[in-house]
Amino acid sequence: MKLIISKIKELLDSLYIEYNSFASSIDPNWDLRRFKTKSDIELAAFIVSCYSYGNVASINSFTESVFKHTGKNLTNFIKASDFTTPHRDTNLYYRFNSDSDFFMLLLSLQTALKQYGSLKNLFLRGYSESDVNIIPALTHFSENLRSFVMPTKSFEYLIPPVARNSTCKRLNLFLRWMVRKDNIDFGFWGREVNPSKLIIPVDTHVYKVALKLGLVKRKSCDMQFAIELTNKLKQFDPEDPVKYDFALCHIGIDKKVI
Repeated sequence: MKLIISKIKELLDSLYIEYNSFASSIDPNWDLRRFKTKSDIELAAFIVSCYSYGNVASINSFTESVFKHTGKNLTNFIKASDFTTPHRDTNLYYRFNSDSDFFMLLLSLQTALKQYGSLKNLFLRGYSESDVNIIPALTHFSENLRSFVMPTKSFEYLIPPVARNSTCKRLNLFLRWMVRKDNIDFGFWGREVNPSKLIIPVDTHVYKVALKLGLVKRKSCDMQFAIELTNKLKQFDPEDPVKYDFALCHIGIDKKVI
């Protein structure tokens, strides 16, 4: 069903208000509140975003196992642990990704901390306010994190090359959490990274709702679809178009009739 622009804005604004509260719908984001420091939340957010595929209950179950293994002081765990030797009996595999992928991810994060101090510092090395959007910075960020290890095909599912033209939903989800600031997103990077340059994280729910509302005509669910949808949402909020992502996604998850 296609709606006129003013009606779509009214609908999305009302849904944004409805969903902009803690635990408004089942989501992996809420699990990040167990951590207290910015560093721990930043690292946990990246890990959770990497594994945010499949249904939310499965994601939450897996990340619960992850954080039982790492403990509450995630930064110290990543800095102090040896991820170059096999870890046995951890059972930290999830769908397409093995235990080895998980510890390779932690090794990549460990190297990033050693070389840059934080994921934010690494991201900012590739960020420029003059860029149209965050894709150049995201490309730099993704390439560097993969360069710290010997990535397998399954590992590249966790941190995909941006050039492959997927929507990079999970990388963009991590950036939404870090850059935007409201009752859902943390906004730790908001002073350095402009929210208007974010790209909406497109998953199957966002894709279907965007087509149903007539926000995008493109049928291919790829990076170009994500860019076109983001540009459309800028008509409703040019400074913060990605604020509608949570609502668009959870309309689908909650099977809300629109």
